[in-house]
Amino acid sequence: MWKEFKEFALKGNLIETAIAFVMGAAFGKVVTAFVEKMFAPLVGLLTGGINLNDYKFIIRAAKANSPEVAIAWGEFVTASIDFIVVSAVMFFIVKTINTAKKKEVVSVSGAPTEVQLLGEIRDLLKK
Repeated sequence: MWKEFKEFALKGNLIETAIAFVMGAAFGKVVTAFVEKMFAPLVGLLTGGINLNDYKFIIRAAKANSPEVAIAWGEFVTASIDFIVVSAVMFFIVKTINTAKKKEVVSVSGAPTEVQLLGEIRDLLKK
């Protein structure tokens, strides 16, 4: 049983998936920092100091013993921008990888196969 588990755990796809998951989490933090610390301040500068995270629709104001009830739509917009940036970057990464794979396949398929080379050698030896 231990041997089967070891084979399963050490399969290439599982390890690659785990690495991709960790890298994706780290990349998400980088993008969040970019959106919150670089993009949002620029938007705030262009719009007169507006911070999207502060915008909300108050349903019920806070009372002495109960907090306010609000829909924080500004945070949703910030998270949406974050998602769009991550999606765009991932799209371009996948597109670049797919383009590189296509070029690799074309160059490999253009080379003669082993059977073709052996046939040419046979023909040359017959002469």
